Amino acid sequence: MFGQTTLGAGSVSSSASRVFRYEVVGLRQNQETDKNQFNIRCSGSVFITVPYSRMNEEMQRITRLGGKIVNISPLTVAEEN
Repeated sequence: MFGQTTLGAGSVSSSASRVFRYEVVGLRQNQETDKNQFNIRCSGSVFITVPYSRMNEEMQRITRLGGKIVNISPLTVAEEN
């Protein structure tokens, strides 16, 4: 799941071009994740890439899935590729 991206269609602006990487621990399989086509590991960190415009929505989703965000870091253009 390293480099999982939740980028969506949106307008091009300074905030839309800002992207952050969440480091998440403690994600577990539950009713919400059973809808996925894959199982979620309980061990280790998962990295999720999120645009600025979806940060709050993604934090809420991670909380619903039982995860804990341990680090949020901005990505530069060189890190995204």
